[in-house]
Amino acid sequence: MRRVLALLGIPLLALSACATPGAGPGGTPPAGPDQRPVFTERAEEVAAGWRPGPGWRDGYVPLQDATVLTGDPGFTAETKTAFGAGWYRDQIPMPADVPPDGTIRFPDGTLRVPLVSAADAYARLDQGDPPPCDGRPAAPDPAPTGSPGPDDSVSTSVPTPCVPLTVTEVRLGSAPVWTSRGRAEVPAWLFTVDELAVPVARVAVAPRVTGRVPDGVVPGRPLPAGLVSAQQLRAVEGNRIDYLLGVGACDGPPTPMVLERPDVVVIGGAVVSPTGHCTAQLVLKPVSVTLAAPVGGRVVLDAGSGAPLTVRPG
Repeated sequence: MRRVLALLGIPLLALSACATPGAGPGGTPPAGPDQRPVFTERAEEVAAGWRPGPGWRDGYVPLQDATVLTGDPGFTAETKTAFGAGWYRDQIPMPADVPPDGTIRFPDGTLRVPLVSAADAYARLDQGDPPPCDGRPAAPDPAPTGSPGPDDSVSTSVPTPCVPLTVTEVRLGSAPVWTSRGRAEVPAWLFTVDELAVPVARVAVAPRVTGRVPDGVVPGRPLPAGLVSAQQLRAVEGNRIDYLLGVGACDGPPTPMVLERPDVVVIGGAVVSPTGHCTAQLVLKPVSVTLAAPVGGRVVLDAGSGAPLTVRPG
């Protein structure tokens, strides 16, 4: 099986030992200048430069990963790691027959698309085996027969081995996917996993008809001082957007900012930057904005790069 980096999950970034600028013990950071006019000017430039690519309004352009959870999986630390890394083992034969064309159901209509087999979908789902876990024996040591001696250590927990997720059934169904045309019900192979409470879905649409997210038009000037970029979306529900801002390690708490237009939504944030020395380090901070209307089929753009943002659940 292939061994590649996981597509899902958010990298962990260490925070440097810096104080919040201008804040003493128990204090609050100073209020910075009002960045809304500067953000609005930048966001208007980004919105004006947006040019959707082929298929954006009439094809299938997914804005999230092709592996989708169909509900609350009831993750443990072990199973969350396995899911994020793509560690699976199949206990059933995977059908290699290609099913008939399926239908994607968008808020504004439907689209017939060719599909892939369960075997092909599983080959893309499975990213390899878990590596050996140092210090994690496959079984606990035998129980002691007497009182521990002076050199014996006492363990308060029983370690468990690192294991992949066990696939025991597969069937063709559908899964909700965020796309360039809003949230859609997309044909997907649903893999029943022993260790999870819900199936893991892998989109079944053939790659040859799956559109790519276009690059944004980068504004001709750098992002103004005090503004920061949106890195990715965590969730889009109705008129609420949860996303991550990339801030400096010593920046003050970020303020989310948004500009709404009929066809686009531009998001970013503002921070109070430190005046003293601090390490150059990017830290991801979660924020949320509430729009005046549901996102619907509008594209969500980053104010920094001008690029469309994709959903990667946190």
